[in-house]
Amino acid sequence: MKKINLFLCFILFVSVQAAYAQTVELNGTITAEDDIESIHILNKTSLTNATSSKDGSFTIKAKLNDTIIFSAVQYTLLTKVVSQEDITSKTIAVTLKLQTNQLDEVFLKRSLSGNLEDDLLLLEAKPVINFYDVGIPGYQGKQKTSAERVLHEATTGGGLIPLNPLLNGISGRTKKLKEIVRLENDDALLVRLKNDLKEDFFKDNPLDQKHHTDFFYFVQEDPDFRSVCSKSNLDALAFFKKKLDQYNTNLVTKQ
Repeated sequence: MKKINLFLCFILFVSVQAAYAQTVELNGTITAEDDIESIHILNKTSLTNATSSKDGSFTIKAKLNDTIIFSAVQYTLLTKVVSQEDITSKTIAVTLKLQTNQLDEVFLKRSLSGNLEDDLLLLEAKPVINFYDVGIPGYQGKQKTSAERVLHEATTGGGLIPLNPLLNGISGRTKKLKEIVRLENDDALLVRLKNDLKEDFFKDNPLDQKHHTDFFYFVQEDPDFRSVCSKSNLDALAFFKKKLDQYNTNLVTKQ
């Protein structure tokens, strides 16, 4: 009886998946205030990607409710879920916003005396509440990302025979989710390295600024990116230099 129920659940799961499996090729356009060439476009659901041309156009395969991410160094990350209208028209259009770093406005309520000890007494900042100080147990570990939480839910479950892990494993969803988590972790590592190393690296290793974004995605796509670059900034710099030589060779070949 349990085997029959399991089989019926599997058939139902596959049927629901098939209803959303109509994949089409979307013709996309990107508009923005700055350069729109080499914008990185990632279909987070199917793990396919594309890069925009000089006029901001691109093509990418997708289906209803797929999540597509648009990213570039100079723009705010944009996430778009594919709608039925996008599927019907086979087009998708987005507008990117420039990345801005603004400081919060500062108000001085009291004039400062110039004496450090006296001025510190005037500060009204309060310490962050510690859960354990007030007798409430709180989680102090690393917070999971959205993708990590989805992966956790997909690979856990109760009951004599947990259906969640079984069905997700059979359908290949678990494998896709693991790849999404890996990509997110690689994106986070790349952002940190760019913030730490980009200015000094390109000062010693000149590259036309219009190629910077494309170069970093070229670096990230290397299978050894995480294992090498997560060790230290010195290892990352050496890896960047090696990849830049390869990247420049590719540029010459294309021209």
